[in-house]
Amino acid sequence: MISERQIDLLAGHLVHGLIARGSILALADEKDLIACVVEMMSANFEQETRIEDEADKQAEALARQNPGVDPARLRAGIRQRLAAKAGFTL
Repeated sequence: MISERQIDLLAGHLVHGLIARGSILALADEKDLIACVVEMMSANFEQETRIEDEADKQAEALARQNPGVDPARLRAGIRQRLAAKAGFTL
């Protein structure tokens, strides 16, 4: 998982870069934009973690029921299905 410091730095770099290149016209203070991006990115990473945890749990249960199944492949399929169901892009 990415740390909060890394998210802060990434959000700052993203917002500053977009403003510097003229890709966006900031109608709010740069630090407020960064805070919004940090909040959005943090929520995204938390959702991804929840999906991965649920996929691990389901894959483990199914692998016990079907010992011949490749657990990594099973987990990947479950992860994709859970993400699609939540409208989340991995």
